[in-house]
Amino acid sequence: MSNINKDYIKDYIMEVNPKPPTFLEEMHKYAINNHIPIVDNEVAQLLNVLIKIKGAKNILEIGAAIGYSAILMSNAMEKEGIVTTIERREDMINLAKENIKKYNLENRINLLEGEAQNILPNINNRYDFIFIDAAKGKYMEFLPSCIDMLKKGGVIVSDNVLFKGMVANDDLVVRRKKTIVRRMREYLKYISDNPILETSILPVGDGVAISYKKEEK
Repeated sequence: MSNINKDYIKDYIMEVNPKPPTFLEEMHKYAINNHIPIVDNEVAQLLNVLIKIKGAKNILEIGAAIGYSAILMSNAMEKEGIVTTIERREDMINLAKENIKKYNLENRINLLEGEAQNILPNINNRYDFIFIDAAKGKYMEFLPSCIDMLKKGGVIVSDNVLFKGMVANDDLVVRRKKTIVRRMREYLKYISDNPILETSILPVGDGVAISYKKEEK
């Protein structure tokens, strides 16, 4: 049973939500069969809608994995849109490069290799949309750079913020995950209380936080 929503609600939403583009089916199956975490279909559709509403032209993603969400977001943008995505694992980097090349997106998806907390302070760019989907215990480390790089009126989407329900319920917390849960709670409190952000936390997928930047620092 889902720890976020009742299974029958999740099943219904999955049934009525549009499916990801058919050209991504092969990537989706590969990820599932090889136990590689990618965005849930309902989160994928939320990203698709938010990107279109925002009219995002410059997206930053932290956590590329095999490139699934980067390709999905690129598909949601206008043709001049650019996605910059960061990945630290060499095996994932190689697969992401293959997938980006396969779909002829080398000119639209820029893959940066290495630890996000080292790369982010050295990026000299501004973004209108940022998607955080990497190591859950490090979201607070990523956030200062993300806020600095986000344009006024921009959006940060943070995935997996309820972490299998553990963030919301101590009874569900696995001992070895206590540090991650504590850090995620700190992260959610920070983005909810931050005066320059307007944040909504949604029980979609494994929990999604949407933060709107109201003003510059």
